Amino acid sequence: MNKIAFCFPGQGSIEAGMGHDVATAVAASRSVFERASEASGLDLEQLCFHGDAADLVDTAVQQPALVATSLAVLAAVRERGIEPDFVVGHSVGEFTALAAAEALTVEEAISLVRERGIAMAEVAERHPGAMAAILGLEDEVVERLCRAIVNVWPANYNCPGQIVVSGEHDAVDECIERAQEAGARRAVKLKVSGAFHSPLVARAADRLRPAIDKVRFQEPVAPFMSTVTAQLENAQRMAPLLVDQLTAPVRFTQAATELVRQGARTFVEVGPGNVLSGLVRRIDAGAKAVSINNLAALDKLHDAIAET
Repeated sequence: MNKIAFCFPGQGSIEAGMGHDVATAVAASRSVFERASEASGLDLEQLCFHGDAADLVDTAVQQPALVATSLAVLAAVRERGIEPDFVVGHSVGEFTALAAAEALTVEEAISLVRERGIAMAEVAERHPGAMAAILGLEDEVVERLCRAIVNVWPANYNCPGQIVVSGEHDAVDECIERAQEAGARRAVKLKVSGAFHSPLVARAADRLRPAIDKVRFQEPVAPFMSTVTAQLENAQRMAPLLVDQLTAPVRFTQAATELVRQGARTFVEVGPGNVLSGLVRRIDAGAKAVSINNLAALDKLHDAIAET
């Protein structure tokens, strides 16, 4: 059986005007933006529909804007009668995935990611750090480099041959240098303000924990694949995992591989950009990956799934 996994993007997948055409055409999508604006205290319709990319750079704004857009696109996908067999999200996309699986309401997800974004922005301002993408080395090689350098860690396992590392500026610079010496095809710093998904942002996790502890998670209606553990997780595990994910690496490679093992053959990326679709194709060449990021792509979704 060809099972479908819905994938929800993480920070960086923003674009000016995101969600506008879908929200204009689908009332349920517009409603998501209205609910999300109220829950976040931000005018997300103005920011997403009419702002430029610079208006969305701030982590505290980008995270609720991204999750709102993904959930608005999801509402349009569901109006087409398509439901997932699994859900998975990259970093902040895990909150979207949990809302998609009805473990969280839209309002709960948006409120939490607003708090998460503020917490991450604050810790980055007080304790600046860096992240870098290392391309063309095996995971084990990058892991060895990180173990040999103080205060740098693997942060994102995106796909085979693509790992992001995170840590103090000097440590990340040294890791880049050593990766190049080890034969990396490319090693470059990312435009981020903090050492996210590393122990250096533990204070952000401490700030977020009380907000998460107030939420009563429901059992997901579609199995939730955690990118912290690369396992399917139930409601009881969700609160601690959402705190842990701030300092733990994103294991997207391992999570997608496990979804394939469990029967997923079609991965539908729901939300802005097409980053995850590209990663899925590199993780498993036999998997079908589809990006639904605008109205035109939405209209072709049934045909795209039927081709698998």
